[in-house]
Amino acid sequence: MKTVPVLNLRSDFAIDADLAMQMAQIGKRARAAARQIGLASAQTKDIALRLIAERLRADRDVILAENARDVAAARSAGQTSALIDRLTLDEGRLAAIADAVQKIGALPDPVGRQIAAFERPNGLLIERIAVPLGVVGVIFESRPNVTADAGALCLKAGNAAILRAGSDSHRTAMAIARAMSAGLVAAGLPADAVQLVPTRDRAAVGAMLAGLDGCIDVIVPRGGRGLVERVQAEARVPVFAHLDGVCHVYVAAAADLDMARTVVLNSKMRRTGICGAAETLLVDRACAGTHLLPLVAALIEAGCAVRGDAAVQAADPRVTAATEADWRTEYLDAIIAARVVDGLDAAIDHIETYGSHHTDAIVTDDAAEATRFLAEVDSAIVAHNASTQFADGGEFGFGAEIGIATGRMHARGPVGVEQLTTFKYRVHGSGQTRP
Repeated sequence: MKTVPVLNLRSDFAIDADLAMQMAQIGKRARAAARQIGLASAQTKDIALRLIAERLRADRDVILAENARDVAAARSAGQTSALIDRLTLDEGRLAAIADAVQKIGALPDPVGRQIAAFERPNGLLIERIAVPLGVVGVIFESRPNVTADAGALCLKAGNAAILRAGSDSHRTAMAIARAMSAGLVAAGLPADAVQLVPTRDRAAVGAMLAGLDGCIDVIVPRGGRGLVERVQAEARVPVFAHLDGVCHVYVAAAADLDMARTVVLNSKMRRTGICGAAETLLVDRACAGTHLLPLVAALIEAGCAVRGDAAVQAADPRVTAATEADWRTEYLDAIIAARVVDGLDAAIDHIETYGSHHTDAIVTDDAAEATRFLAEVDSAIVAHNASTQFADGGEFGFGAEIGIATGRMHARGPVGVEQLTTFKYRVHGSGQTRP
């Protein structure tokens, strides 16, 4: 049967009639599943998460085989080493994914908790109670772990999830999604509570951004700048997202050099391809004479290219010149920009000018200076004497995260189970009427 393009005025991609019908059905099934999941008991959801974790472990060989196919295809396509690192699973990483799902099950149930309660003079008792968001759409690129993390977090918070994986991770994501569906069914919950869009067609993204006829309540993008920009420009539903992770480490005059070296190296080099990786090093001019060369040398010797201003270039001849664009760049690679600044005010000004409001850290033993930095840097996560790579839901004790949000509405920072709920008011009376 010949398909007829369906115009999506806010998308660069036409949706043919078959795909439009398929996506509409996915949305309807998710909405129906969301009602069942939203009413499920905490025990039932936790059993489902345990069974999903067990299924992920049992399906290890199948998932890793599909991942090997994705990785081979990415290498053949000439993808970057950073993308391939994000894409690759091994036994350890897959075990960590299953463990994260099980840990989410062990978290307190966020649904039904009383956020606030107050009594009015007329005797009305009003409660603010946490309830699920409904249906969460997650659009992601090369990280296959997002399939399990997002699905598990949505389930714990009483939501249904519609997941759209990038073409790079599609085989792996499908294998993980099949394991999750099996776990849901084994627990007596609808398999449609976690659905992976079964097509690589990019027009499916446009359908999700349009909201699937009101079936999607919020969109979470996980990926590069191009994806996030498109989502933020086209979405007709609320979005939890960050555009870039231009994260800074500021080494202040009162910083302990050994601590600064450790924090800077971990912030940049632990995993260079994650959004919490430091992309800019700022060093106070007051300690540059003692701290700058050891920090730059440690980075270079660890395999990191350093692009610096004149002062940083003067400290080590291996440093190349930084351009204006470098201060705004999320490298997601073993590259860092470095600059010497004139104290805390200049550091804060640089972060405000070039940063992305994601995660920024200060290294200092001066408590007053740390207090100012934590108060004045307007980022979702600010850290004192700690690596920027703690920008992670698991490290925050959330079990996992569905993403990092840098906006100011509803959710900010790691989006865990509590952030995947909203609230409603329950009003208890004894016959009161309004005069």
